[in-house]
Amino acid sequence: MSAHDIHAGHAHDAHDDHHDAGPHSTFSGYMTGFVLSIILTAIPFWLIMAKVIEGRSTAVLVLGAFAIIQILVHMYYFLHMNSKVEAGWTLLSTIFTVIFVVIALSGTLWVMFHMNANMMPHHDAPAAVTAPQS
Repeated sequence: MSAHDIHAGHAHDAHDDHHDAGPHSTFSGYMTGFVLSIILTAIPFWLIMAKVIEGRSTAVLVLGAFAIIQILVHMYYFLHMNSKVEAGWTLLSTIFTVIFVVIALSGTLWVMFHMNANMMPHHDAPAAVTAPQS
């Protein structure tokens, strides 16, 4: 066996050690995601239970913001979705799905609201009914 054969053999073995660019999970990564999830659950719970936020619309916006942040934490730390995995196709398909769901939900709510406003009879206060005099 020549030196060239040995070197070529090692070069071939290097190709067999091919590692995919997929996510590699670590305990510290999962713990970071877990702690962030607990914090992002506890803060909104405390805000509502302690009645820190007075206005209903403000509370909905704040809770919605915490929910979106928590979804992003779950996607990154637990689902390992980022722009590097599978050349970004997983993230791109998720963005498409989110856009599609938002369009479908907002369209459904828009149609239902306008059907309610345009199709329901108006309930005006009835005028005082007087009995006919005989």
